[in-house]
Amino acid sequence: MKNYTITVNGNVYDVVVEEGVSTGAPVAAAPVAPKAAPKAAPAAAPKAAAGSAGGIKVEAGAAGKIFKIEAKVGQAVKKGDAVIILEAMKMEIPVVAPEDGTVASIDVAVGDPVEAGAVLATLN
Repeated sequence: MKNYTITVNGNVYDVVVEEGVSTGAPVAAAPVAPKAAPKAAPAAAPKAAAGSAGGIKVEAGAAGKIFKIEAKVGQAVKKGDAVIILEAMKMEIPVVAPEDGTVASIDVAVGDPVEAGAVLATLN
């Protein structure tokens, strides 16, 4: 067995790869445990009213499902404050504000599936 540290989209994972007899089939590495939470926000289809979007996007760093919405429209947030909690691979991943601002829109609802890079909320 060999241990590796792999970074995917800014997330660091420790993986263990078992060496074996080659059968010609690809060998997959299974993640053991993440070392850090993603820095970006999860994405989803916009659901906010037109014209209410702010200029700062809070985007999904990974695909998953919206687990909880931590902030409300009009709420002031600081850089690093959790805006949305995303569930991916049975882990709860906070999606944080990329900078200080006021929540202009929440573009997802609890239970929505989202893809990596989707806009989850906007800030002013």
